[in-house]
Amino acid sequence: MTYICINQFLPVMKKSNGVMEVFKIFQHSESYFEERNKSLSNRLIFHQILVICVFTFIYGMVMGSYHSLIQSLVAGLKVTFLFLCTLMICFPSFFVIQQVLGSKMSLRHMVIITLSGFVLTSAIALSFAPIIVFFQITGGNYHFLQLLHVAIFVFSGIFGMRLMIEALKYACEKKGTYPQIGVTVFRIWIIILAFVGIQLSWNLRPFLCDKNEEFKLFRTYEGNFYTAIVYSVQQITATKNSPAPESPPGFENIADSSGKLQADSNAIIEQLKDSLWKKK
Repeated sequence: MTYICINQFLPVMKKSNGVMEVFKIFQHSESYFEERNKSLSNRLIFHQILVICVFTFIYGMVMGSYHSLIQSLVAGLKVTFLFLCTLMICFPSFFVIQQVLGSKMSLRHMVIITLSGFVLTSAIALSFAPIIVFFQITGGNYHFLQLLHVAIFVFSGIFGMRLMIEALKYACEKKGTYPQIGVTVFRIWIIILAFVGIQLSWNLRPFLCDKNEEFKLFRTYEGNFYTAIVYSVQQITATKNSPAPESPPGFENIADSSGKLQADSNAIIEQLKDSLWKKK
């Protein structure tokens, strides 16, 4: 199990330049929670946010490229907004609850831990971009790509949240700056984070637009994320040459009766015409 802390990371941080320090934090797993220089911490936070924005924007562009250039740009902005907005909505509750439970970690440390998880999530998601492009080129349909993106987000999110849990476990077991119950509560917070992200992504749809549709900034039809996933699965598993739906019981009798009624009506009309013609 990989643990992450701060004290051994400090000398490496001083030698690193630019955003590369964001990735070195995953390689030095012995030092993540010791005190550090405030300016270095602030610089790291800035670079973490920058990496998240760049990675999510590129991934969103790849996602939207299935439809058009304008959809690609809009999807890039939407995915970036989704990550940052979900974090901003959920982090205050996480910080306050941890403080109530007796956590001794500073706000800066918690922000760095949380952003590290999001950096890892966005990096893993972006690494799947060549696979997405491959399926787009080789004829992957809209519903398949939709499920593929959901699977990628879930897969990358698991690794990002796992990194955060291991960091909190280290703070609890090795440093004594984090309560044991806080780790359990954090797992519940992850579920809340997931639901917030799902609801926000549903409100921001479409990210991936069907080629047969015109560009839409937002969709207006009702429904929810879960029914959309079920529908996509049904569209993939449905056979192309499915038999036509059978008529309801008694439908044939109704059709026959209506046909006979129409024939009788025509006969009566013809008889009336003949009788009137004979009188004339």
